[in-house]
Amino acid sequence: MNKKLLILAAVLSIGLSGCSLDQFTGEDESSSANPSSSESKGKEEKEAPDTKNGQHSTTNDGEGKSAGSGKENNTSQNEGSSEKDNEKNQSQPTSKDEVITVNNPTSMEVVVNKKRKLPDGYTPPDLTVPNVPFYFKEYLPKKQMRKVAARALEDLFAGAKQSGIDLVAASGYRSYERQKSIYQSNVKAYGKEHADKFSARPGTSEHQTGLAMDLTSAQMSFKLEQSFRQTDEGEWLAKHAHEYGFIIRYQKGKSDITGYSYEPWHVRYVGKDLATQIYQQDDTLEEFFGFRPYKQ
Repeated sequence: MNKKLLILAAVLSIGLSGCSLDQFTGEDESSSANPSSSESKGKEEKEAPDTKNGQHSTTNDGEGKSAGSGKENNTSQNEGSSEKDNEKNQSQPTSKDEVITVNNPTSMEVVVNKKRKLPDGYTPPDLTVPNVPFYFKEYLPKKQMRKVAARALEDLFAGAKQSGIDLVAASGYRSYERQKSIYQSNVKAYGKEHADKFSARPGTSEHQTGLAMDLTSAQMSFKLEQSFRQTDEGEWLAKHAHEYGFIIRYQKGKSDITGYSYEPWHVRYVGKDLATQIYQQDDTLEEFFGFRPYKQ
């Protein structure tokens, strides 16, 4: 009983900040969050950047269906070759300030970053809520993912459970409008230059694809922080996410390529074949498809 009360107290006292998690409020990443001293939590929906040691604190944003057969996953795998060719043949920015619009937003392998944005008004098809535990009970749009990714996430959670690992989902889909609100709040609170270091501009958030989810655990008090990697859940996720078609999207030491700091909690669905290749090569999506670092 005492343990449950302590956990509840910890949850109620946490102020979220970060990548894509609008964790402890229905507002995802409200502008009222105060900077904290925790480690970097994320990028896109970070509410409370922490400048300690150059890191940022984060709080990400985000209907239950049972896992289906592997039919949809197999379909995406079979289309993999053509999608890879399409992705590699996409144009790249020709100048430092240019941002291009991707022409394959529904692809499981689409690369979205600070230099590659989604089409205006894009909403991913077949959004649904994966049947996995979330840190909150109420329905919020951030619970959603695209159907194939949601089913893969269910499989990942089942695999983790079999290994004694208790993952908790925090934040998935985020609309253009939601990201716009988050970004503007961060610019107002921290200034444009600083906000751009951890908060995605509307249209460039990977959460808008419906293929990403931020994960956490009770041990982390449901926060999104880099120390997640040192937990049993973080270690298991880093070693096994690719087996279910996910990659750790923002890797350690590669912020000059991805544009964002290390996020061990942010997983992105790309399909098992591609995820395994990226994991084995220790690549980012940008490296795998040959895109130049975002700063160039």
